[in-house]
Amino acid sequence: MGRAIQARLADSGFDVIGWDRDAAAMNLAAGHGMTVAAHPRAVADGCDGTVISIITEDHGVRNIFRGKDGFLSGDVRGKLFIDMSTLQPMTGRELAPVVEAAGASLIESPVLGSIPTAREGKLFAMVGGKTEDMERARPVLEKLTRKITHMGPNGAGYAMKLAVNLGLAAYIQATAESLALGHREGLTMQQMIDVLGEAPTANGWFAAKKGLLMGEDADITLDLKTLRKDMMSVVATGALAGTGMPLSAGVLDSLSAAVAQGWGDKDIGELARFFREHMGQKFS
Repeated sequence: MGRAIQARLADSGFDVIGWDRDAAAMNLAAGHGMTVAAHPRAVADGCDGTVISIITEDHGVRNIFRGKDGFLSGDVRGKLFIDMSTLQPMTGRELAPVVEAAGASLIESPVLGSIPTAREGKLFAMVGGKTEDMERARPVLEKLTRKITHMGPNGAGYAMKLAVNLGLAAYIQATAESLALGHREGLTMQQMIDVLGEAPTANGWFAAKKGLLMGEDADITLDLKTLRKDMMSVVATGALAGTGMPLSAGVLDSLSAAVAQGWGDKDIGELARFFREHMGQKFS
């Protein structure tokens, strides 16, 4: 996703300097006009005013801000940081005052959409942070998104993204169980996909994943290990907020089983096949 965002910004006329812990990813981005930085601090040093980050998990974001050679290890006064990761709300509330103490500003802007959506500039941004900082970010965010929504203070954007991904994960789990049940009862995949595509629960995700659910090859839009991380964040956030998450905990168990069996790098749509092949009782 980071490479797609970089490419979109470069195509929109922005000069982009970037860093990634994966050297191969940086080389690919450099081929699309990005200046390669040695570490996050060099990214912040090389930016006139706006620094975007998108990292897989909370520890990684804390590290690029506060770690050795992190963003905040240099002079960041007056800069605006936009974090587009999917994180726990408490991470946003923790980092914002630290960034402000360094003389800079931080908003979170997790997005709805996939790599093709990012390349087309049609993401949906859910912003947490101060309104005035969101307005400062608008010239950049408008090149990446079709809609920008202010959710509230720092943490609110992350909370909304987790709420969305909770619903997605629950739907994927329900689809996996529906297909497993029908399969055990002798229904064909084609029969089930055709009917589920017309059911009241049918949605855009299901329409986009029909081929994958039928066993066809498809590009990965989100992998199972990342969705598992998001569900871990959902359960942890619920626990801190005093909100029970029994359905989320069950989905997390299923995703954890898939990751433990080596399916973590597969697309989230593959959970249905994993469930059919590995989560059913074996009868003699």
